[in-house]
Amino acid sequence: MSTQLDLIRDQQQATWDKFSAGWKKWDALVLDWMAPVGAALVDDARLAPDSRVLDIASGTGEPAFTLAAKCPRGQVVMTDLAEKMLEVAKEGAARRGLTNIEARQCDAGALPFADSEFDAVTIRFGHMFFPDVLGATREFSRVVKPGGRVCAAVWGRPELNAWATTVMGAIAKNVDLPAPAPGAPGLFRCAEPGYMTGVFREAGLKSAVERNVSGKLSFESAADYFTFMNDIAAPVVAGMSRADDAVRARIKDEVTAAVAKHASGGRVHLDWSAVLIFGEK
Repeated sequence: MSTQLDLIRDQQQATWDKFSAGWKKWDALVLDWMAPVGAALVDDARLAPDSRVLDIASGTGEPAFTLAAKCPRGQVVMTDLAEKMLEVAKEGAARRGLTNIEARQCDAGALPFADSEFDAVTIRFGHMFFPDVLGATREFSRVVKPGGRVCAAVWGRPELNAWATTVMGAIAKNVDLPAPAPGAPGLFRCAEPGYMTGVFREAGLKSAVERNVSGKLSFESAADYFTFMNDIAAPVVAGMSRADDAVRARIKDEVTAAVAKHASGGRVHLDWSAVLIFGEK
């Protein structure tokens, strides 16, 4: 890996370790929010009760927990670059009494596993942050068995993801943000239709297919949404840090007003959309 990619990897590791406490705080909400995506990945993986599955970028533990329940006579290895995220995941596995699951801290671009070791590989919202998207996908293809599937999810286009763009749009309106470098890690880096199927094919995976899944992320209030994004999203924190107190207050007011337009039934509901991709070795 080049020095530049090493730097990106190290920055990602530090960021996710730093924000692990926020993800733990909001874990119940996140698990509910992302459950449809995890369920779709599990279905796409075509698992047997004794399957051995590798889950990449496991974060706080899903879909690894669901995979472990689906494969009671098999094994699930959950991995993440951030050790502190994996600590949260290990606590969750212990609470659930899952004995067929283990955790490994590792780099998705240099997996410490043998060729053709797993029946399936799952990656939920990891590709956008890998230093080398194609290189990592080639690793997933390497470690999956012939006939096995690599199944992934990435965020869809920005205009379909108000949960992210509402607060970031307000920050960008009020703060002079540096332009990201081309290809830099980010939520919508892999959103372009057809991008991920192209990556899968170039990585040697056959019959690559992508489809969309969408829903709404709900909060009790606009204030809860604003707190949530400041607890879990590094770009939000970075943007807010560039503003003085008056500008931060204005951003919060603008976000609150924008989110209020999406209120119904005593809660606020913001759209999300993801792209699901699978390919076979």
